[in-house]
Amino acid sequence: MTSHDVVAIGRRALGTRKVGHAGTLDPMATGILVLGFNNGTRLLQYITDGDKTYQATVVLGAATVTDDFQGEVISRADVSGITDVSIESEFSKMRGTIMQRPSSVSAVKVNGERAYDRVRAGEVVELAAREVTISQLDILNIRHLESTIEVDIEVTCSAGTFIRAIARDCGSALALGGHLSSLRRSRVASFGLDQAISLAQLKSGDFTPLPLSDVARTVFAPRELALDECQELSFGRSLASNPTDDIYAGLSGDNQLVALLANKDGLAKPIAVFAPAH
Repeated sequence: MTSHDVVAIGRRALGTRKVGHAGTLDPMATGILVLGFNNGTRLLQYITDGDKTYQATVVLGAATVTDDFQGEVISRADVSGITDVSIESEFSKMRGTIMQRPSSVSAVKVNGERAYDRVRAGEVVELAAREVTISQLDILNIRHLESTIEVDIEVTCSAGTFIRAIARDCGSALALGGHLSSLRRSRVASFGLDQAISLAQLKSGDFTPLPLSDVARTVFAPRELALDECQELSFGRSLASNPTDDIYAGLSGDNQLVALLANKDGLAKPIAVFAPAH
């Protein structure tokens, strides 16, 4: 199931076409996909930009065209003699800010077309490397099997990081080839699996969406607003500057999201207004 499929289910359940998600999840993956609907879609870009946490299993000893188990195997290598120390050494090099080439079979656009569509059409696609930050990469377990080695990892990384590319690059560095056999996303920005509903609940409509104010308090620093400030913002007017240059969520006394505020020219200016003028 694709992220777009989940959005389609959300549209039917919520009775609106205005539904989006905060970052594509690979079809082979499980875990959390943050959906926003109606006014909530305006917050998605900020959630998408947040860090993500994944649990994955890397298979060393075989490379595939998709860098995961669903793709055709394009090479195999003998894993005998490979030590845990050498594996840990190569994975440790992935930590920090690195240049990473996205997997060719991905949703990255090339001249307006998804890379995976070009690959499926028979084109050889090699995407340009880009800077990503991997703030955590822990090896949880290493299993030496007959013809492969399985490495369980947990990764926290910046938006745009490909866990499949970590498997590919570590496998390549060990001269073994590597791909993912499983991938689970457990966190997107401040939202974890403990807050998620099941796909069955989404289909049935048996859930209560998070209020925009709660989402905003989770993603941004809150700024409590007086009644006159709410009125000014509803007309798109600026307020006195925020304490810092971070984006703030302006919230009314009854805990309604009024606007997102960012400092500019010495004032806090609304970059998105949610409360109607009246």
